[in-house]
Amino acid sequence: MTKWTTDELNRIEAADELEVAPVRRDGTLHRPVPIWVVRDGDDLYVRSYRGAEGSWYRTARTNGAGHIRSGGVDKDITFVAETDSGLNDRIDSAYHSKYSRYGGSYVKAMVAPGTRATTLKLLPS
Repeated sequence: MTKWTTDELNRIEAADELEVAPVRRDGTLHRPVPIWVVRDGDDLYVRSYRGAEGSWYRTARTNGAGHIRSGGVDKDITFVAETDSGLNDRIDSAYHSKYSRYGGSYVKAMVAPGTRATTLKLLPS
């Protein structure tokens, strides 16, 4: 299994946003959507601000593959649902730490139960 390099992790972590483009059923990429991304150790995680109804999220869950761009990193990825409660607590903390400067309402939305349920781990392909 391919892993993120330290350089890729550092560059993506330092970026404010990540552009995500899940692969559609016909094999084409969904239009890139800017989203927030957080790091926990050697792993990267994203959530859908619109919860399970987010278009990019629905496509990602259906097909499990996509492409990301962030901090100069341009990679094909696999999406893996993350449901571990303890890990999601750490991801909540990472969202608070990284994005609190944007205001409490945005971060509050990213750690709400419906949004938290959309946590996806990004694995490089």
